[in-house]
Amino acid sequence: MNRIYVTVFTIFFLLALSGKCYGRDELPTLQGPYLGQTPPGLTPEVFAPGIVSTTEHRDYSAFFTPDLTEFYFTRRDNKSGEWSLVSFKSKNNQWYELVVGPRVGRPMIAPDGKTMHLGKNYMTRTETGWSVVKSLGPMFDREDWGIMRLSSAADGTYVFDDYKGEVDVIRISTLSNGKRQAPKIMGPNINSGKYTAHPFIAPDGSYLIWDSERDGGHGDSDLYISFRQQDGSWGAAINLGDKINTEVWEAGAYVTPDGKYFFFNRHQNIFWVDAQFIEALRPK
Repeated sequence: MNRIYVTVFTIFFLLALSGKCYGRDELPTLQGPYLGQTPPGLTPEVFAPGIVSTTEHRDYSAFFTPDLTEFYFTRRDNKSGEWSLVSFKSKNNQWYELVVGPRVGRPMIAPDGKTMHLGKNYMTRTETGWSVVKSLGPMFDREDWGIMRLSSAADGTYVFDDYKGEVDVIRISTLSNGKRQAPKIMGPNINSGKYTAHPFIAPDGSYLIWDSERDGGHGDSDLYISFRQQDGSWGAAINLGDKINTEVWEAGAYVTPDGKYFFFNRHQNIFWVDAQFIEALRPK
């Protein structure tokens, strides 16, 4: 990433942190948990229609900070094609919208809330907001890898996708005695089909969710889950079923820090649903 781009990104962050709210006058008053939205049941619903999920944008990569007071997602303007990182922040139980800046990678926050992963880059929490964009280093910043989304577990495990090979694959990197281990391609239970992408690993590392187009699916891209076995291996891929997956594109899985809700993308909108179905899929 060149110095000019990092500087521009930093300026956008400073504007956001100054408290300036964009589009605030046009938005309804948003109060209460989860942007004041009525929680869904076991059938997925569009999240915050007309506020987060809109017809004029492609809205993607939703996530909350661990304390559930900040909500982030990426937005593509369908006319200009430009991507931005947008945030809603709760202050005195009311949510305000901030346009944070241009999108870098597929953002995802770490379980401790102190690091925001941006593909092969990241930012760290500071006293005033977020640091400048930093590189994860040569182990990840490789010319032959194209990392879209990197997700981390509480123990420091990284899982990330790579779109630059013959097919998109998911790799995993663990910590051993505090030292980062070289990433390895995950096994065929995960990496099968036309591609695998956009992984999400549970904070406790007990399961992995990703999207893939493979035989036996419901149409375009489907969402799959694999549970970690007692011996540390990963179990067979389980399709999330026809309430989550349809004939259109589903991707970008995420589970809220309290474990209550499952967020994902369907076509160009963000959906959410009660996450209890995940435990129903766990092998007994």
